Amino acid sequence: MSSLFKRLTQGLIVSVFVLFSALALAAPAKVVYHVDFNDVTRYSATLTSINNILAAYENDLRDYELTLVFVGHGIRFVTDDPLKATPYATNADLDKRRPELKGRLEALVKVRNVKVLLCDKTRDEIGLDKSKIYSVVSLTPSGVATIADLQMQGAAYLKIQ
Repeated sequence: MSSLFKRLTQGLIVSVFVLFSALALAAPAKVVYHVDFNDVTRYSATLTSINNILAAYENDLRDYELTLVFVGHGIRFVTDDPLKATPYATNADLDKRRPELKGRLEALVKVRNVKVLLCDKTRDEIGLDKSKIYSVVSLTPSGVATIADLQMQGAAYLKIQ
């Protein structure tokens, strides 16, 4: 009897493992990207990285929840305002590439359902009117708190260096 019990227990353990493995694969991939820097090339690389990870998930027919959170200097990438007289003022490189970068961001939101958030503390700190933020961007009270919450909910944290 103990041999039968042992085999049944082992079979049950294997079945539970297979079930949890299948559920893990069925669960959407959760990823949060953090943009708090002012480097245009680095931001462009972030957008490329997002496209690459989404292509991989889509090729695997895997659902995903991807959030892009802008904090601090990242505000430069979600408005056309030059942010003069602020620590986040734009430069010639960003001004030249802004239409391309804005288009890429909007495509991620509209075509691939990426969620884009801007830290409202950053926006409020410089007194930028909410109407000057791109329409595809939502405000979150605290960008870093949102990132922490997403990580606690299982999101992988990515930041392009």
